[in-house]
Amino acid sequence: MASATLQHLTRTGIERWLREGDEARIEELWQAADETRRRNVGDAVHLRGLIETSNHCVRQCGYCGLRAGNRDLQRYRMSVEEILECAHKGKTFGYGTVVLQAGEDYGIKTAWLADVVRRIKQETGLAVTLSMGERPDADLLAWREAGADRYLLRFETSDPELYALIHPDLPGRPSDRFAILRTLSAMGYEAGSGIMVGIPGQTYTSVAGDILEFRDLDLDMIGVGPYIAHPATPLGDHSWIRSIDPRDQIPSDELTVYKVIALTRIVCPQVNLPSTTALATINKATGRELGLMRGANVVMPNLTPPKYRIMYDIYPEKACINETADQCRGCLQGRIERIGRHVGSGPGGRRRDPDGAGS
Repeated sequence: MASATLQHLTRTGIERWLREGDEARIEELWQAADETRRRNVGDAVHLRGLIETSNHCVRQCGYCGLRAGNRDLQRYRMSVEEILECAHKGKTFGYGTVVLQAGEDYGIKTAWLADVVRRIKQETGLAVTLSMGERPDADLLAWREAGADRYLLRFETSDPELYALIHPDLPGRPSDRFAILRTLSAMGYEAGSGIMVGIPGQTYTSVAGDILEFRDLDLDMIGVGPYIAHPATPLGDHSWIRSIDPRDQIPSDELTVYKVIALTRIVCPQVNLPSTTALATINKATGRELGLMRGANVVMPNLTPPKYRIMYDIYPEKACINETADQCRGCLQGRIERIGRHVGSGPGGRRRDPDGAGS
């Protein structure tokens, strides 16, 4: 099976692969995804240093431990000096990018974050990725003008009914993440998005549609991970949130997530695709490596100080929660080299040349 023959998969074809149970056929999928990755983005694994700047959030997402309704969570915001210290550490480690991530926190003021972005760019020269949730266009533009390179905003599921159930709107602020992603691209950001796999009530057909949405949006980065609900949330008991035929429910297991990663690589050959922390959480021994072997080319080592990292409690038992930044860096580099890959240099932005061939 040549990977080129899979690049124009239909929704039905993608769904068929998601349901595939034959081990030999699945192995062909892994090989096709890995070859597509090698040919289009090369053997480099780019490291994005993650800085979890705040765990405040105004949202009430039904699965996330940072949700505003979680009164048991101790909240924090990192200072400018703490963020800059992490960024300088990332520079010392040879990372090409830092990722500033937070809940949707309006205590993070527009001008304040713009100044942080400018200082990181001036003092380190690193690429800056932001993941701050749904913010007004004026905020996004101010941060872009300050030098931010990328913005991550997962749409989680392209099924509007399911999305509304797990991600209720704020009063007077209807959510349209697809419109925001298009705005980000128009502003000159590299736009990133992604989904959770295995949300209760999520179908195989829906996820096949998500993969085609990735292609239609022409995203620069795509994050795929398993659905993991925090126990202190409405979905923490893993209950069904809408009635569907159990045969149509897509699982949140490791195998299915790898399939989505592999199919995403084949459908979107030049995209930057991380092997996520959530994937490492459901397989702490080899999850990251297997994600990299099935299409991924990015890993996000954590630079957040441990005293804050434990409070960025999106889901339980997160991988590497007690590691220092130094330990995380050394561990990941060893894992990458053991599968015959090498750590990339520079910012590692998406390559858009028509012939692929990353470095």
